[in-house]
Amino acid sequence: MSGSTAATHAGGESGPDLAGGPPTTAGVIAMGNLDARIEGLTSQATRGRLTADGWGELVELTALRGHVRGRIDEAERAASLAGTFVDQAPRDPRSLMARARLAGLFHRFAAALDDLDAAAALGLDRRSADEERAAVCQAVGQYEDALALHRQGLSRGRDFRTLGAMARCHAESGEPDEAGTWFLAARGAYRGVSPFPLAVLEFQCGQMWLAQGRLVSARVWLESAARRLPSYVPAQGRLAETDAAEGRTAVATERLRRLALVSDDPDYATRLVRLLGGGEASAEARFWRARAAARYEELMARHPEAYTDHAAEFWLTVGGDPQRALRLARWNLALRATPRARVLVNRAMCRVGQH
Repeated sequence: MSGSTAATHAGGESGPDLAGGPPTTAGVIAMGNLDARIEGLTSQATRGRLTADGWGELVELTALRGHVRGRIDEAERAASLAGTFVDQAPRDPRSLMARARLAGLFHRFAAALDDLDAAAALGLDRRSADEERAAVCQAVGQYEDALALHRQGLSRGRDFRTLGAMARCHAESGEPDEAGTWFLAARGAYRGVSPFPLAVLEFQCGQMWLAQGRLVSARVWLESAARRLPSYVPAQGRLAETDAAEGRTAVATERLRRLALVSDDPDYATRLVRLLGGGEASAEARFWRARAAARYEELMARHPEAYTDHAAEFWLTVGGDPQRALRLARWNLALRATPRARVLVNRAMCRVGQH
């Protein structure tokens, strides 16, 4: 099912050969088209001429652009647009599904499930409802429930969407080898020309291998995503982590400097401070540490569920407040009983025990 030839690299690790994969539109052109489409849909909405399909597309594309550019403010705009869509069409299941998806993005899972229930009652198709429910189940660590829903999706058809969903579920539940097989199958099943779905899939697989310490495989997947979309901020961020893990500190630092300037996500500033040697190492490190701390305060005030884990990571490391990190990590575990959440609590407990 892999559809890929293994390539052996230095150090004995084998990574997939992703050369000659599905051809997609050049990233610069695709980003320009995305911006133009969002601008056109926004203009129609302003004039009161946007259809329900148009509203759904505007929400989806705005959220996508926010992800690619590493811009939380774009995701917030997408959530606001989803709310307006519901106001415009409260009896249309597509509006409730759009709002549910954005609620899930900001980890407001109960609200997401409520909207999905309401959308199903209004006639939302089974496939869409199951996909969104599965995403919520995964996010809170209910992997068996998510897998059951994904298997139902596979019984309806083995396409890019269903194969990719299985890959992500196995990745998040801590089964990287199984997930890797599904990621390769999903990549091979892609039939579109837009680089966005494929680059996101490649980023997700690369991120999984990076978390496992499989640096060769991580770089292969992440570089493929970055080639498709050179401005893909999350992929560039994970490549910086890969650089750092390989000892290429100067390259990693320069990547993170660029990302910290263009993204409003404080995670990049946090990682940059760690590479610079901590918040007291230099004037530059102190600047980025203060900027990240202020941004986390803002995000915790607006979206506490979504940024509890990242804020805990910040205070555990360069933020220098392990007690605060432990409180946040425990709250995050209560919200999402995932392996990653448990590891974060254990790390924070160990750090507190050292003080």
